[in-house]
Amino acid sequence: MAVVSFEAFVVTRHDDTVETGIRTLDDGDLSDGDIVIDVAWSAVNYKDAMVTRPGNRVARISPLVPGVDLAGTVVQSDDASIPVGLGVLAQGYDLGVSHHGGFAGRARVRAGWVVPLPAGLSARQAMVVGTAGFTALLSLARLGQVGVTAADGPIVVTGATGGVGSMAVYLLAHHGYEVVASSGKASEHDYLRGLGAASVIGRDDLVPNGARVLGEPRWAGAVDCVGGATLAALLRTVRYGGAVVATGLTGGTTLETTVYPFIVRHLALLGVDTVDTPIEERRALWASMAEHFPPEALETFVAREIGLSELPATLEGILASQGRGRTLVRVGSGA
Repeated sequence: MAVVSFEAFVVTRHDDTVETGIRTLDDGDLSDGDIVIDVAWSAVNYKDAMVTRPGNRVARISPLVPGVDLAGTVVQSDDASIPVGLGVLAQGYDLGVSHHGGFAGRARVRAGWVVPLPAGLSARQAMVVGTAGFTALLSLARLGQVGVTAADGPIVVTGATGGVGSMAVYLLAHHGYEVVASSGKASEHDYLRGLGAASVIGRDDLVPNGARVLGEPRWAGAVDCVGGATLAALLRTVRYGGAVVATGLTGGTTLETTVYPFIVRHLALLGVDTVDTPIEERRALWASMAEHFPPEALETFVAREIGLSELPATLEGILASQGRGRTLVRVGSGA
């Protein structure tokens, strides 16, 4: 079989520095796996930006092709359940961290990571949803598992203009929840209301007044895409029996809190993992994805489309909390 060459965005670590750039690779450079995919689309996620930072602990190999999301068509398969010609997506597991990811024309992945494209979604549309939409859907599921319903009161979403945040605002609103979107970007209030937010507040509006260990109970629940001090503030202000779903860490990894929210208000703090989600659950959730994110609504989330050469500036912007919604990466040909 002829060796295929393709372009890839590659991150290489040199002691205390990181080099990024477009390189020509071939099939011999691919990671191990049972399935080879011609990648049509990927998308930009915060983890993809983190691997470009000097000293980061996210990237496990060097050189590395980032891209924790990818979608395309199977061109080689050692697994009869995933035939050549099938449209597929892959996300999570070690993709873009210790296994070459979606910012390349080809990817070789393990069969146990592969999800058939859902009926009603193209490869491009699947990448609009991507890890962000999958995280939002898991967040909705986690709230339901602890009994937080739309009838219980408002749900606040922090970091609401980001990929996960904007998807969570839309998803919660379209499942009947009263959504309060929190964002530090005043210019994006109309965008958030367009997604279904009942109201929009600033970051400072989350912080309880005074030094009491518990603030005024305001929210039936929360989806926090920020972490750090923001997560701590939410824990002080969620109502009795409520829950906070933690999905992000752009605001920091340290959590300073007390046991009072958990004991006095019977609060649940729920983590969402999209890396090691069992493949059966992942495939089942993706099979229903078009029901939660109808194709006609997906374009609302697309901030821009870029090529591989535009990734360096885009990833810098992600680290600086610039932009909103989803940035798609055109990797190869495909709808």
